[in-house]
Amino acid sequence: MEYMGNESYWDEKVENRGGNPLKPEEALVKSIRYLKSGTVLDLACGDGRNSLFLLKEGLNVTGVDFSIKALERLHTFAAMNNYRVNTKKVDLSKADALDNIEKFDNIIINHYRLSKEQLSSIHKHLRIEGILFINGFGQKHVPDSKIREEDLIRPSDFDGLNENLELVKYNETIDERGSFVTYIYRKQGDLNN
Repeated sequence: MEYMGNESYWDEKVENRGGNPLKPEEALVKSIRYLKSGTVLDLACGDGRNSLFLLKEGLNVTGVDFSIKALERLHTFAAMNNYRVNTKKVDLSKADALDNIEKFDNIIINHYRLSKEQLSSIHKHLRIEGILFINGFGQKHVPDSKIREEDLIRPSDFDGLNENLELVKYNETIDERGSFVTYIYRKQGDLNN
């Protein structure tokens, strides 16, 4: 699934950004209390606005993105603040993208819609009591030239997720950019998952 542009689109987009990172996602900042201390997997991290915020909060962050330019910028921003960040170049549109990803205390997915198949197995990458934070354009958002219908996060994306994860918080917001949804899940204690 191609989400809001391909690799070359994002390489060019991040190269044309200024010398400072964007501010972290407000929904993540407001939800930081839900995250566990320890490790975070930031899927589709871009040039790291949320990774940098999480590093500042004392978490050990691994950022994943398919844009090498974005990952290079993340390393630059982290070094400017004396942070150490792990990164992996992974194309999340590939069905096997998460196959070699280990377990984390937290996973955040901001402004990216994983495939339903990937989302249904995301619990395998969370430790017991781990937190899954998902935020992005929701189904009430009006599609346009940048955000397509297939980019919108829908409640049906989460079908089957409740077998392994408990919904802790759900929120809908609207701002000048559009309509957003935030889901926060916690992995329950079955050690086989």
